[in-house]
Amino acid sequence: MLQVLLVCHIEASADSLTMTATTTIRLPPELRGRVNALAEATGRSAHSLIIEAVERYAAYEEQMRDLVQEALAADADIERTGEVYRAEDVHAWLSRLARDPVAGRPAPWRR
Repeated sequence: MLQVLLVCHIEASADSLTMTATTTIRLPPELRGRVNALAEATGRSAHSLIIEAVERYAAYEEQMRDLVQEALAADADIERTGEVYRAEDVHAWLSRLARDPVAGRPAPWRR
């Protein structure tokens, strides 16, 4: 089981107040061994690998959240306007747009 301990330190400087956080994680022995082996094989520190993994995962989750919000907004727009387009009409329109940047939009299939 992964356990996380978050400890916050406040450092005052002449022109600003900065907050840094120290996070301690307890990795299962097998995962810790994998991370350490990767670090040694790549010439990086285990710390840098863990930071990169957390950054990538956070970016992935943020992107997924944004995509879900966009999809929900599109669904609400469909409910509001009633406009629905056939996939083949949209594909044909995109082909026309590739040749003519001002090609007209297809007519909605359902309104």
